[in-house]
Amino acid sequence: MPRMLVTGGAGFIGSNFVHYTVRNHPEYEVRVLDALTYAGDRTALSPVASQVEFVHGDICDADLVNRLAAGTDLIVHFAAESHVDNSLHDPGPFLRSNIIGTYTLLEALRRHGGRFHHISTDEVFGDLPLGSTEQFTEDRAYDPSSPYSATKASSDMLVRAWARSFGIAATISNCANNYGPFQHVEKFIPRQITNILCGMRPKLYGAGENVREWTHVDDHNAAVHLILSMGKVGETYLIGSGDERSNKQIMRLILELTGQDPTAYDHVPDRPGHDLRYSNDSSKIRTELGWQPVYGDFRAGLAATVDWYRGSEWWWKPQKEATEARYQLLGR
Repeated sequence: MPRMLVTGGAGFIGSNFVHYTVRNHPEYEVRVLDALTYAGDRTALSPVASQVEFVHGDICDADLVNRLAAGTDLIVHFAAESHVDNSLHDPGPFLRSNIIGTYTLLEALRRHGGRFHHISTDEVFGDLPLGSTEQFTEDRAYDPSSPYSATKASSDMLVRAWARSFGIAATISNCANNYGPFQHVEKFIPRQITNILCGMRPKLYGAGENVREWTHVDDHNAAVHLILSMGKVGETYLIGSGDERSNKQIMRLILELTGQDPTAYDHVPDRPGHDLRYSNDSSKIRTELGWQPVYGDFRAGLAATVDWYRGSEWWWKPQKEATEARYQLLGR
């Protein structure tokens, strides 16, 4: 039975990946490594707790990472600091986790061997003009806008360098914005949903014209498993549903799905350097590996997500007060 180590497996995408793996790929023996920072929550793994091993630890802890890598066939690397606003307020944790943490994992792979898959973001490419049909491709030059995306771009480059210089068997995926269960309430979609559920008015940055491509977390994780089973070592794959929406459109749809007036939201100051538009050309993973998103209907996927948050106050309510306090400090 191949032994898989999932870093950041108590975070949003990582915990959903663990659920997806246990449900659909029982051939793996799964171990989770997570530091349980504010964005990691062990309760997100409670439905599969008896089927995985959990290790509380830091990917920057070289001794721990080396011990774990020695008994691992495959590392799937989700662990990262990932919130743009937080990176603008304090970039330090992003350099430590996203750069030093990735370096620590790669050095352990050099010593012990095994396969490595690195989860990244389309934000490393910068942004695209509003109203254009231009898309990101795997060979596009990097042009990150925020400390967050700059550190993710750095980690991507480390993976490529270690693959070329030291022969690490690695693949990379850059995904569009994700949504779905267990996403921290600091993020755009769950923040608006939970504001409404708490009787608070949701918040829209600036005019809300910025456009994102939204991919359900289960579709993302299905794509990752295709890369693990069929992807070519050394390759990068872009993942995206093809469904682009402005933040204003998302806001109005959330209000509609929760039975509210679609105009019942407040505008707040835009974030500095806010990227205009993201869009991935995912034809490579679709044609070479046969990936297709199950949640092609974004409205249906968003409705299911609203229902999940409505029924899961036990999970998100403890995060809410501290999250909104941080946003108040940022003026957003």
